[in-house]
Amino acid sequence: MLTAILTRLIRMAAVMFGISVITFLIFFATPGSDPASRIAGRNAAPETVIAVRHDFGLDRPIWVQYGLMMEKLFVSRDLTSFVNRGQHIVPTVMAAAPATLSLVGGAAVLWMALGSLTGILAAAFKNRLPDKILMGASMMAVAMPVFWVGEMVNLVTQSRFHDTWAFSWVPPLGYVPLSESPARWFLALVFPWLTLALLYIGLYGRMLRTGIIETYQEDYIRTARAKGLTARRVLLKHATRSAIIPIVIMFGMDFGVLVGGAAVLTEVVFGINGVGRLTYQALKLLDLPMIMATVLYASFFVVVANAVVDMICILIDPRMRRK
Repeated sequence: MLTAILTRLIRMAAVMFGISVITFLIFFATPGSDPASRIAGRNAAPETVIAVRHDFGLDRPIWVQYGLMMEKLFVSRDLTSFVNRGQHIVPTVMAAAPATLSLVGGAAVLWMALGSLTGILAAAFKNRLPDKILMGASMMAVAMPVFWVGEMVNLVTQSRFHDTWAFSWVPPLGYVPLSESPARWFLALVFPWLTLALLYIGLYGRMLRTGIIETYQEDYIRTARAKGLTARRVLLKHATRSAIIPIVIMFGMDFGVLVGGAAVLTEVVFGINGVGRLTYQALKLLDLPMIMATVLYASFFVVVANAVVDMICILIDPRMRRK
């Protein structure tokens, strides 16, 4: 067990190292890219560009530049923005992380719970009216863009009907830290959670329904029925347990990517200053240190999520322990 954990940690470190090198080379070593010119600004004099290149160490060998950036990012933690002079990168990312974690964590609970319920009920009532209603609603949820859903939600809750009894409790757009007020934190995230979770509820529900129906064709399901087990027990204990493994794997990938910043549309629509919005702004301004930090932050969560999913799958399906 210890060997497996150490192997996983070594792989995680190797993946993150590879991502950091590739990201650095894309922005610093691509032919035609000159970070000094972007820092100096448009129409800067050649002398200014040379001075900026020297001040930021961009005139040194590429491997030295990479080592200095990694040292400032992970050791001294004093890496500063190329665009907003004096802004320290690590504290800025850490300050934005709780908002993204709160948004994605709450949405993940909703989409796993409601998506699993949707898939199980649809499979239990296969080809009957409840199945058709649930699958139709799931298709609608998958087809609706997140930013459109968010704008419609804001139109209803923040504008048209905000003064009515139904939505007067909805706070203004933005994020309220949990430490400041747990009640306001919860109320401010209710509709962002629902908006972000809607797509995944439909997607996970459809996938789980398909998996359960396919699992019903397996021999061990026929054996369970032959033993006289109730349809409910066969569905929940045997069919769902096997069919949910692909869902858990997909959940790990989705959660890691969203925590890493892929929830940017939801953050922008609801005015949440999370990592996704931070990354979006850094890409617009080509703030290379901020891009490096957010990319490594995202890769860390994706790699960790994959490791956690592997262990959960082993716990769910004992057959995977022999692989």
